[in-house]
Amino acid sequence: MKRLLLGDEAIAQGAIDAGLSGVYAYPGTPSTEITEYIQLSPTAAERNIHRKWCVNEKTAMEAALGMSFMGKRALVCMKHVGLNVCADPFVNSGMTGVNGGVVVLVADDPSMHSSQDEQDSRFYGKFAMIPTFEPSTQQEAYDMMEVAFDYSEKTMLPVLMRVTTRMAHSRAVVEIKDTPREENALNYDAKSSNWVLLPANARKRNDIVTQQQKQLEEDAAESAFNCYKDAADHSLGIIASGIGYNYLMECFPEGCPYPTLKVSRYPLPKKLVAKMTEECDAVLVVEEGQPFIEDMLRGIMPGNTVVKGRLTGELPRTGELSPDALRTALGLPAVDTYDACQDVAARPPALCQGCGHRDVYAALNEVLREYDNPRVFGDIGCYTLGFLPPFHAIHSCVDMGASITMAKGAADAGQWPSVAVIGDSTFTHSGMTGLLDAVNENANIVVIISDNLTTGMTGGQDSAGTNKFEAICRGLGVPEEHLRVVVPLPKNMPEITKIIREEIEYKGVSVIIPRRECMQTLQRHLKQKKSK
Repeated sequence: MKRLLLGDEAIAQGAIDAGLSGVYAYPGTPSTEITEYIQLSPTAAERNIHRKWCVNEKTAMEAALGMSFMGKRALVCMKHVGLNVCADPFVNSGMTGVNGGVVVLVADDPSMHSSQDEQDSRFYGKFAMIPTFEPSTQQEAYDMMEVAFDYSEKTMLPVLMRVTTRMAHSRAVVEIKDTPREENALNYDAKSSNWVLLPANARKRNDIVTQQQKQLEEDAAESAFNCYKDAADHSLGIIASGIGYNYLMECFPEGCPYPTLKVSRYPLPKKLVAKMTEECDAVLVVEEGQPFIEDMLRGIMPGNTVVKGRLTGELPRTGELSPDALRTALGLPAVDTYDACQDVAARPPALCQGCGHRDVYAALNEVLREYDNPRVFGDIGCYTLGFLPPFHAIHSCVDMGASITMAKGAADAGQWPSVAVIGDSTFTHSGMTGLLDAVNENANIVVIISDNLTTGMTGGQDSAGTNKFEAICRGLGVPEEHLRVVVPLPKNMPEITKIIREEIEYKGVSVIIPRRECMQTLQRHLKQKKSK
């Protein structure tokens, strides 16, 4: 059966067809569509595959480990910065091992289309000593899922699968199986001493996992996903990984004239690298992301071997790889392209017309003009656009949940007013612990939880804390009289500014919750209601 699928959709279908029992994820571009596809899958519904969003990536990873402990197959999905959030259970999962197969799917975002950095998740796989897969095509992404789950159970290790934006969000025809594999049955084979990471147990597991590395490398060298293709011209050899191999094939549709080593599975197959070293005068490394392979080559290839790539300037050091950049590195003529129109004005992103965040920032700016040197600490979400014109309302945005803790730190330093602006989904993701810190020290800050009743930035997924925020704040110790709820509309501006002013003047922790549904999800809900 053939279907036209996004890379994300091919991964999702591959997981379902490999006998998936649960997907655990927090929405983050470019990984979001994987979980959404499984949520809409008739097969997933029929099998009752777990497919609800998690509060954050750490809880997702831990829940997947729980499913694995019971012998079932679990998929964890996130974007690259989400891997930082779940680094603790992810790295430790290499020590515990798995019972049912676990695949951790991480979507990196070179060029930072919707991210804070260009982090390359392959480093995490090497660091955690677990096998890593990196598909070159949508078909390979689909096929890899079954292989990855099987290999996870064979080695009793989780598997990291890394894709990038172009692989996640481009489409291709994919051949899929007619009949999905049955789910694993519950089993009680998990050995508790592996999963209880007391130092005595962890030291034993560390020795075992370290000793496995040689076998993992040998398996990678024999894998069908890694292959060495010889060619006539040995003046250059090319090592191409992931989507970089796809781009190489675009440059040479009739076949590459140089020996090529395709790498889509790690640890790096040193045996195949050595073969290229012996036969080629120089090596060009074509990889999307940071110079991961290129760095390793310098440690394993003879000193007289010329290594070319991102570090030496043949390929750009930052940003996305592209077929055009690769053609330049290979000395090929540029392809004909359309000239960019010089008369089109730039259109930077902006908050939607009618968005409640707009009214929040308008009110906040009006009040803060009355104070000397106010500071507003922002967070990850649509409302980060409050940094741009016309609001210029926030002074920082570092990572999920940092607004509250940075506001507290600034207040500790003597800053006043110190204001945090955080969204509803981000608050439950990473903001609650920061608020507890602030309450425990009665920090002199104002926290604004701008609640639009959804996870707006990634397309309107459910927000974990909807209709629970007042209870959460009370439970964390926010005084009832300084927990205020407002409706952000222009007609309510006098009331909102009055409340902001009062809470700034209060010498302690206060929380203001402006609540109004996201315009995008509101329109969607109205259409659904009308269609019924």
